[in-house]
Amino acid sequence: MTHEHHRILIVGGGAAGISVAAHMRRRNPTIDIAIIEPSEVHYYQPAFTVVGGGEYDFEKTKRSEAGLIPPGVRWIKDTAEGFEPEQNRVTVRSGGQIGYDYLVVCPGIQLDWYKVEGLIEALGKNGVCSNYSPDTVRYTWDCIRGFSGGTALFTQPPMPIKCAGAPQKIMYLAADRFRQRGLLEKADIQFCNAGAAMFGVPFFAKALEKVAEGYGAKRNFNCNLIAIDGPARTATFEKTGSDGVKERIALSFDMIHVTPPQSAPDVIKKSPLANAAGWVEVNPNNLQHLRYPNIFGLGDATSTPNAKTAAAVRKQVPVVVRNLSALADGKELDPRYDGYGSCPLTTSLHTVMLAEFAYDGRVTPSFPWIDPRENRVVWWFGKKYLLPLLYWNYMLKGMSFDIPHKQSYVERLLATA
Repeated sequence: MTHEHHRILIVGGGAAGISVAAHMRRRNPTIDIAIIEPSEVHYYQPAFTVVGGGEYDFEKTKRSEAGLIPPGVRWIKDTAEGFEPEQNRVTVRSGGQIGYDYLVVCPGIQLDWYKVEGLIEALGKNGVCSNYSPDTVRYTWDCIRGFSGGTALFTQPPMPIKCAGAPQKIMYLAADRFRQRGLLEKADIQFCNAGAAMFGVPFFAKALEKVAEGYGAKRNFNCNLIAIDGPARTATFEKTGSDGVKERIALSFDMIHVTPPQSAPDVIKKSPLANAAGWVEVNPNNLQHLRYPNIFGLGDATSTPNAKTAAAVRKQVPVVVRNLSALADGKELDPRYDGYGSCPLTTSLHTVMLAEFAYDGRVTPSFPWIDPRENRVVWWFGKKYLLPLLYWNYMLKGMSFDIPHKQSYVERLLATA
């Protein structure tokens, strides 16, 4: 059994963990930081949608984890198995215990494929695809380009999930492909959403309804995927009626894109760090743990009621770094995070609707002088080319590229939403 101790220990070497470490090292090049992360490959997951749509090279989404760990930061290539906040230590799978002065928890979200009966066995064949895994995302493109007509289903599970717009983004890319090939009239496109609306922010939900209508896509709300039979090409859904009564319905498909149910990682759920729902329990504004002041959380595993996106992480990182440093210096914490998140919604093979919002569904665009409901080519180029560049070369290097988001002009737009 190994034992070691670090000034700052980070659990999770994804976008949040790497960025926090890089920011901290820029502030203090000699500070002692360690990251617990088992994966050797780091993926730029926001590009998976365009990979599945045939518009991005999968190889460009991945980098070596070792090449992203900031110089001087210790990489503990292991998996966190338990948290002991009273003793200021984390247990890892190899049996060691890692002590810390300050802990940053950002292990990401867990994909619960097993919650849909038959899904694990069905993935990757018989037209069953998903952009939510690097192992299956390329098969999505195989399904789209091999589609010759019939029923194409796109599912969305109950919230929360990472990138809440992703289940419908791939539907629009597929539909535009079908239209290009003259197949749209032969396609029965259906969006099967466990939720009650196209999007959690009403301002954008109405605009997205129009996008779906433009492709002739049917919207099946309160319709949750619970089972799938790949060889029979049949999906079973639990449909909740307006009276609350649930019924099971079966839909046949020629292709189905599945977004899996998601939750906090099991190691978090069973730990003292979790709230009743299983998420790392933090103050939504300063991201400090509510019961353990030397612990901070950010990213998809936290209890903050915001969209789980890379854009949210980008805004959260400097808040955690600033407040962690303030705590170490005996200063008052600065509650700055307002729940900002962004979802570049791909609405065709060349347009994106840039949805930006904060806590309570407030619409907070970075460019408040234009209507954010518009589908624009410029946002497509940002999604495909600019954002990956900023991710790899700025965000993960500990550099800030913040654009203030505002609400003023949008308040007037709401009157016409």
